[in-house]
Amino acid sequence: MTSPQNAALTVTQFTRPSHLTGEFRRELSACWAAVVNAGGAVVPADAPLPPLVPADIAHAVDRVARGLAPERSRLLAASLDEDLAGWLLVRREGHPMEAHCGVVNHVQTQVHLRRRGVGSALMRCVADVARKEMGLERLKLSVRAGLGLESFYRAAGWREVGRWPGALRLASGDDRDEILMSLAL
Repeated sequence: MTSPQNAALTVTQFTRPSHLTGEFRRELSACWAAVVNAGGAVVPADAPLPPLVPADIAHAVDRVARGLAPERSRLLAASLDEDLAGWLLVRREGHPMEAHCGVVNHVQTQVHLRRRGVGSALMRCVADVARKEMGLERLKLSVRAGLGLESFYRAAGWREVGRWPGALRLASGDDRDEILMSLAL
């Protein structure tokens, strides 16, 4: 898929662990570590606290890769001139009563490429893939308050459906709401 904003921006879908080469996994780890160090992204529970290096995240990337399967979990990666620009994961809910819904996780854009349409392109593509290829009817995600991300997702058609007040503790005295968002497909 190519973004109309930038002909050099492409989004590629990965549906199986074997599709993620060692080099690509290292690129994902480097992106994730950089985003965490810039104050975004979720730190995996078994990773040290920031600052992180890519090796700190490699096991989490391997877990993401192991979970890939066309019917339940896909990784979308945006590339700009063949370099990783950003990525996200979309997965089908596992419970039969929620199988029509998907969850979007790990929405990340390389720090030096922010505000260039990478995240917007990923959001357009994930909605299309979820609806047309995975047969999903709704997507959900959660966002950390205090970063201004709600407005980005609202512009992409998502709506806030709730909050968990103080659910995320970044440091002593720095509790943030977890904002719950939904996108009808």
